[in-house]
Amino acid sequence: MFGVGVATKIYLAPGATDMRKNFEGLYGIVRDQLGCDPMSGHLFQFANQKRTRLKVLVWDGSGLWVCAKQLQKGVFVGRMR
Repeated sequence: MFGVGVATKIYLAPGATDMRKNFEGLYGIVRDQLGCDPMSGHLFQFANQKRTRLKVLVWDGSGLWVCAKQLQKGVFVGRMR
């Protein structure tokens, strides 16, 4: 498992992300669009257009995790540019 410490930053990718993207696709967004190192240990969050699905990409020191959540009701709240 991965842990979140006080030094861990959480990045939210702006706009909508295609939720069909896998490890490599999300890795590319973090590196190319956000300008961050995907293997930094920070959490990178991605939401779909409707904000009913969320994916998180994180490096735990031995590999990448992709975690996903789909809401049955409601939407994720937050500023999406």
